[in-house]
Amino acid sequence: MSENSISAIIITKNEENNLPACLDSLTWVDEIIIVDSGSTDQTETIANSYGAKFYSHTNWQGFGKQKQLAQNYATSKWIIAIDADEVVSPELQQSIQLQISKADAQNQVFKIQRKTWVFGRFLQHSGWVDKIIRVYPKQLAHYNDALVHEKIVTEKHVKISQLQGDLFHYSYSNIENYLVKSASYGKAWADGRQKRGKKASLSQGFTHALGCFVKMYLLKRGFLDGKQGLLIAILSAHSTFIKYADLWIRENDCRAKK
Repeated sequence: MSENSISAIIITKNEENNLPACLDSLTWVDEIIIVDSGSTDQTETIANSYGAKFYSHTNWQGFGKQKQLAQNYATSKWIIAIDADEVVSPELQQSIQLQISKADAQNQVFKIQRKTWVFGRFLQHSGWVDKIIRVYPKQLAHYNDALVHEKIVTEKHVKISQLQGDLFHYSYSNIENYLVKSASYGKAWADGRQKRGKKASLSQGFTHALGCFVKMYLLKRGFLDGKQGLLIAILSAHSTFIKYADLWIRENDCRAKK
């Protein structure tokens, strides 16, 4: 592999609807690594049709651990970490190729601006335009062990630069899809808190849910995202309450069984 070689790493489970668009935007990378956690649809067939290297790991230990596995399979000097429901824009592709050709691979990682498509539009406010590290030298950074909402960690001295162009995130196709994903993330959050001996109350859930709505819709100006901004603020507040309620229910169930 050359000094500028780059591997795309993706984790999947039943992503037949999203994966083609994602892989279409990655035809320029040197290799595509996919680590799957037990798909029962056409995910593997689609991956193979694009020449991706497909690995099955069904012993799910969380998003962070699964992405660590994917990175371990990569053979290129550089990594682009991408989810199956994300698409690299042409401008972002050009920026990545240009910047890694002159980057210091011993001391530099890159942030990408991500925009999320929600129920008919890209949100421009609501706190849903984020800048996240996604392009980095394999030996310089890696994902943490988080069960959910995993992050890339680096040494403190590392230089972080911003790439041009957008990463488009097509996260939710409909309300059912949102609720299923939200429930999964909420369960992972409650699992992690429970393992650490944390407790929760319904009043905490209500307070955090209200705070979530105020932050997204007012402080982050979600009202400028129209009806979608209002809807996602309400749904996010609901999801926040549910994860605290889940943890509270677990504690009360344990008490009842004693």
